[in-house]
Amino acid sequence: MQFLWPEFLWLLLAAPLLVLLYLWLLRRKKKLAVRYASLSIVKEAMGPGQSWRRHLPPALFLLALVAMLLAAARPTAVVTLPSQQQTIILAMDVSGSMRATDVQPSRLEAAQAAAKAFLAELPRHVKVGIVAFAGSAQVAQLPTTNREELVTAIDRFQLQRATATGNAIVISLATLFPDQGIELSSLQSGRDRPRGFAIDGEKKEKKEFTPVAPGSYNSAAIIMLTDGQRTTGVDPLDAAKLAADHGVRVYTVGIGTVDGETIGFEGWSMRVRLDEDTLKQIAQKTSAEYFYAGTAQDLKKVYNTLSSKLTVEKKETEISGLFALAAAGLALVSAALSLLWFNRIL
Repeated sequence: MQFLWPEFLWLLLAAPLLVLLYLWLLRRKKKLAVRYASLSIVKEAMGPGQSWRRHLPPALFLLALVAMLLAAARPTAVVTLPSQQQTIILAMDVSGSMRATDVQPSRLEAAQAAAKAFLAELPRHVKVGIVAFAGSAQVAQLPTTNREELVTAIDRFQLQRATATGNAIVISLATLFPDQGIELSSLQSGRDRPRGFAIDGEKKEKKEFTPVAPGSYNSAAIIMLTDGQRTTGVDPLDAAKLAADHGVRVYTVGIGTVDGETIGFEGWSMRVRLDEDTLKQIAQKTSAEYFYAGTAQDLKKVYNTLSSKLTVEKKETEISGLFALAAAGLALVSAALSLLWFNRIL
């Protein structure tokens, strides 16, 4: 625990002074008591057990003062709070390699089942959007809180050729920030850059953008699941840089074979290899994490972990209000006991 105004802690020195003052008052009362003809009469009048009752209300009041002084120093602590995440984009690989059965019943079906379980665990107020990518990336479902629509979109996945992981990140960002003019053409070069221009000849003006710290945007996150390496489209590290500049975390999930495997699809075969290095770099650049899922059960565990990370967060928070509440409670109990036992406050 730390304090924003630590100089106020010097006021705690008043606590032992108050204890000394209380002891002095007790001695003074004892001196006055000896004036009675018999001190035993006084003790009998007090009755058994009255001694500890006599000291309890002042002790509680002293604790209340200490709690108030600590609150004045504005203490802070790392506490677990509900996350501010409002939107999550699931970017899911639907390339032909996802038909492989090394993850039972297949990579695609395992990914679909895990994604549905993930949706069921999320709080209902969190919006979820779905981006499907293979040789290109497209929005399968705009961010919504309607879980039925999301499940329907997941069930509609169709396998395609190639893998454009970078495009998936850019399209996800464009979905999160529709007014910032994020376009694939700004990151594409050479043969990947689209040729031609708009028929109306008008070019959209982009709003001026100022990069922020990576991972600082707490209202949204991207979860990208893929089983292969990029074969076309935008460089995924360039796309990760764009996400980092917007403060959006990109959590990457690798599924399938790390060493590579030859897979047949629609009369042709291809060698697929999970590019873990790139996925790790994407997560690192955006202040997120990389997860590997070698089985369907592993994949479910990954999504459970992500659900926990995205619904709660640990952050340093000022807790002076808690100390002030404790001080008020102790003061009220002290006053109540004093009135109950002695018909006076302290």
